[in-house]
Amino acid sequence: MPALPDLSALIESIRQGDETAFRQLYELTKSRVFNTALSYVRTREDAEEITQDVFVDVFRSASQFKGEAAVTTWLYRITINKALDFQKRKKRQKRFAFLTSLFDSTTGEVLHHPTDFFHPGIALENQENAARLFQAIDQLADKQKTAYILTRLEGLTNIEAASVMSITVGAVESLLQRANENLRKQLATWYLAN
Repeated sequence: MPALPDLSALIESIRQGDETAFRQLYELTKSRVFNTALSYVRTREDAEEITQDVFVDVFRSASQFKGEAAVTTWLYRITINKALDFQKRKKRQKRFAFLTSLFDSTTGEVLHHPTDFFHPGIALENQENAARLFQAIDQLADKQKTAYILTRLEGLTNIEAASVMSITVGAVESLLQRANENLRKQLATWYLAN
């Protein structure tokens, strides 16, 4: 990812209620926020909703930004929290729908099918493989998933990911090692079955 200019001045202007500064921050960072959200939720509509929520939160909480971390680090933290909360909410809704209506009462067909998946940041020739990879990533523990998404998909260094996650670089490396092992196991099982 290309480096962004120092965004602290924009945050300071947003604190003063400057809507132009907010629009500039949005234009400079919306792709990162959207792609990070999409790595978690895998549908454009859900990622757009999360992106909107992130920027509403940024506008409302700009006065709370203390500058202890980079603005992009702050944005990643907000995005990850919003995405994880969104996923938890969706899982609760799916469980409820699953319990109330597993099958169509007239045809007996299953009512819930996974949506087709396309991620613009993944340049794989075979979208089925990309979808399988993201299904495997989805099975990772939240911290492993976050470390993997930030470093492997968003291109952050381990140091930057550690800052976003508020953990040590060693902890990021450990999470990545476990994530890679878990992904290898899941994908090997899937490929052997097919």
